[in-house]
Amino acid sequence: MKSNDELKKIAVNTLKIEAAAVSNLTRYINNDFIESVKFIHKSKGRVIISGIGKSAIIANKIVATFNSTGTPAIFMHAADAIHGDLGTIQKEDCIICISKSGNTPEIKVLIPLLKSGNNKLIAIVGNLDSYLAKQSDYVLNTTVEKEACPNNLAPTSSTTAQLAMGDALAVCLLECKKFSEQDFAKFHPGGALGKKLYLKVSDISEQNQKPLVKPTDSIKKVILEISSKRLGAVAVVETGKLKGIITDGDLRRMLEKNGLQMNTVASSIMNKTPKTIDAKEFAVDALKVMKQYNISQIVVMDKSRYVGFVHLHDLLREGIL
Repeated sequence: MKSNDELKKIAVNTLKIEAAAVSNLTRYINNDFIESVKFIHKSKGRVIISGIGKSAIIANKIVATFNSTGTPAIFMHAADAIHGDLGTIQKEDCIICISKSGNTPEIKVLIPLLKSGNNKLIAIVGNLDSYLAKQSDYVLNTTVEKEACPNNLAPTSSTTAQLAMGDALAVCLLECKKFSEQDFAKFHPGGALGKKLYLKVSDISEQNQKPLVKPTDSIKKVILEISSKRLGAVAVVETGKLKGIITDGDLRRMLEKNGLQMNTVASSIMNKTPKTIDAKEFAVDALKVMKQYNISQIVVMDKSRYVGFVHLHDLLREGIL
């Protein structure tokens, strides 16, 4: 077994080799890359991405990235393609084929079949003298100096370079399509990421109770309302207009200063300038306000009408933090 220091050295060296491989790709962003982006952007079809072995795994990841950023894509395994999956390809589709050597037997069988359909073929390849490179319409060079594997055999730097080139394509296409946060949210509705992009303040506040007292209501009613609604605060409303809020912190400070005075009314202890947020804003914006002012709840308004509260615990529950 290697020592701790030896393992750390191996790990650092691996990352340095792979980082250098990705950095070197900047030299290969040429006219073929630009024309590939333009062609895919203008295409009315999908992007069919194919590969074999480790390159097939990278192809799957690039397909996922394309689909999530607005470029329809389908994975087609190079070996399966010659056993029926060529039917996946439609007339207006373009094809990306990924291979380090560009000379694997499956690739050599597949390429003539792809060419017969007159679909544009883009190669992501690490050998510019290969069969794949010479037969492609556009060549994206992912040549690496060496693999991170000490035997220079296991695909490591080469697959990292392929993945990075795919990301470069995807991001260029994203920019060309003017793909917005709202577009992204449509494709990522699940999980915390999606919620940050589509969950509105009203989606949360509508699920909560709406604690409310009048300015003339007694301290007893204020306490009961805060306690029963379990949001740590109550809105003070008069003739439909928000006059202020009272939090459980306001109650504690009142007790510390004056003790419990039963003749106290809501208007005498309320905060007249509470932080508010419009119901149509995103929940993540409510979180920003809470962090900025170090508060645990915020009043939700529909224009000038009080409609409820959002509490920090609501955002935690939704995974926004």
